This record gives sequence, structure tokens and C-alpha cells, in this order.
Amino acid sequence: MTKLSIVIPTYNEEEAIEDILNRILAAKLELLDSVYRINEIEVIVVNDGSKDKTSEILRRYRDEIIIIENKKNLGYGAALKKGFDAANGEYIGFLDADGTYPPEFFKLLWKRLVETNADLVIGSRFLGEKTRMPFQRKVGNRLFAYILSWIVNRKITDTASGMRIFRKEILYRLYPLPDGLHLTPAMSAAALHEQLNIAEVPIPYEERTGSSKLNAITDGIRFLRIIINTSRIYNPLKFLGILGIFMIVLGLLLSINPISYYFQFRRVEDYQIYRLFTIMVLFVTGLNTITFGAFANYVLSMLHNREVNQNGFIGKYILSRIVLKKFNLIGWVLAALALIINYKTIIEFIMTGHIYIHWSYIITGATLFLVGVQLIMCSYLIQ
Repeated sequence: MTKLSIVIPTYNEEEAIEDILNRILAAKLELLDSVYRINEIEVIVVNDGSKDKTSEILRRYRDEIIIIENKKNLGYGAALKKGFDAANGEYIGFLDADGTYPPEFFKLLWKRLVETNADLVIGSRFLGEKTRMPFQRKVGNRLFAYILSWIVNRKITDTASGMRIFRKEILYRLYPLPDGLHLTPAMSAAALHEQLNIAEVPIPYEERTGSSKLNAITDGIRFLRIIINTSRIYNPLKFLGILGIFMIVLGLLLSINPISYYFQFRRVEDYQIYRLFTIMVLFVTGLNTITFGAFANYVLSMLHNREVNQNGFIGKYILSRIVLKKFNLIGWVLAALALIINYKTIIEFIMTGHIYIHWSYIITGATLFLVGVQLIMCSYLIQ
């Protein structure tokens, strides 16, 4: 027996809720009569503390839908999760109550789920069907999709769509999910990182009925933050690696002037001490950031009992066994080189208790030694 639960969160939607309920009940009959037969469909409406006539309208449909009443407004995500908990179906679908998403397209989402054996099917507003999304939201949503696709190396066109169908059994892999409007991008990010089978179906998108509860700036920031935070938890090296490489490259650029000056005049001027200290900090911190990210990826792979995440250029080259073995070798070479550069300094201090050699040797040796020890430690920790 196949049962589908459709969850509709609603908050002050007196202008749109009646039309959307009539359409969802008609779509329910069409789904029950579809080729990919569903034996039973339940419609769950979570009234999230509405203060208008939404509750009154819902009561007219109490024989055809399940109504969950929140005494106060808990948030879009919280309302959806309450509906998920109440759902009895093996499959769950959801859509917004503002008239922007077409309930008639649930049939196409269900068909794609069955045909592809997908875990999650997303109704995409950017795959060809007409969309009446405001320009700034359209740009923002496309940007979020691009960022998430780059992070996970899997293409997705709509991270924040509010119309989906998924297998209820995958929820434990997606939780925790936020209580706010950013539940949908959080779900997309978690599903992609969990390597679930995701499919997208083009759907039209209409202007909402009534006033919007979405703030393009504040909610856009929340959407971006939840995508980055979720991805950072699954693949720390993706972000830490970029940050570390940026610092090392910056250090190399700052090194060009003192190195060329040394080869030209065979000396290092005192005024360059600040630049050399900055270079040392950038090299050491940058490498420390990269190695911490690599170590974190290996810890996560052990905790979740899966292959270490080697997606993308950074993961592929930094986390490969060959590179990790070279980390150890390079580390010992750099540490030895630091001692060779400063062996006279060490002897001088032991013999006289003073150091008269130019400070540039000490800074260069310290940088090489710190970087070398970091590489050695990283290699041993991961092994």
C-alpha cells in the first residue's frame, strides 16, 4: 500500500487558502487516478498561529483535510516539521499556501520520483516553465543554486523551492532543519551532501496572493548562511582550503619584493622586517588552516563511516594518499633546511650566549621549521 502525505504550512493566508485547497483536493483525485497508482493521500494543513480568517476557512474543509493548529506563530520550517511528524505516508509532499506553486504538478513530481527511484524530487522554478518571481529574488535564488552546486560538485537549479516530494525515511539524514523560511535551502544542502538521489521537475511559479512574508535581504542572508554552514559541516576542507590557499598565495606575492631585492643586492634591509613577519604569519596560518580542514574531513568520514570527501580540486589533491605521504617528506625536508640555514646561529648562541647573525636568517628558518612541523603533524594525525 502506497500512501502520500501532503503538508501545507499556512500563516495569515485568508486570500489564497481556499483556492489552494480546492486545487490540492482536485490534484489529489487526479493523483489517485494516475498511472503510477497511489493508494491513499492525506492532506495536512498546519495553521501556524494565523490571526486572520484562515482558521475559519480551514474548518469548512475539516472532513477532507487534517488540521493542525499552532497557538502562536512558530515559523515556516517549524510548521512544516510539525506536519512531517504527523504524516502517516511513506512519502511526503509539501507546498506553500500562497498560490505561487501549482498543486496540479504534484503528478509530475510523483511520476519522476517513481521513474528515477529518487529520494527527493524538487519542483524547479528555473527549468523552463514560466516564472513570475521578482527580479531580485530570481537573481538571489540562481546565485544560491550556483554556490551550492559548486560546493558539492552536483548541479541543482533551485535550492529554495517550496514544492517537493520525498521519501519519509530520509528525514533522519536531513535533520536538524531550521524553523524559519530557510528550511528549504537547508534541506537541499543536506540532501546533496548526504548524496541522496535528487531529481528536479520544471514547474511554473506565480505571483503570490496577499502580502509576502519574505524579506529579500534578511532572508537572503539566512539562505546563504544556512547553505554555507551546512556545507562547512559536511566538507570543511572546501572552505578552509580556499582560505588557506589565499593566505599562502598572498604570502608568496609579498615575498617577491624581498627575494628579488636579496638576489640583486645580496642583503635584506631592516625596514623589510615587518613584511617578512607578515609573510611568516601568512604561510604558517594558511598551511595550518588547510591541514586542519584536511584533518576535519577525515574525522567526519570516520564518524559517518563513509569515504573521505574528496570533491573538487582541493579535496582531490590535498586528501590523496600520495600527497599526504609527501606532506611528511616535505615537512622533514623543510625542518632540516631550517636547521641548516641556522646552524651557525645555534652554535653561536651555545658558545657565546649571544646571537649576532642577521635577523632575516632566524625569521626564514623559523618559517620553514614551523611549516615543516605542521606538515609532519598533519601527516601523522591523518595516518
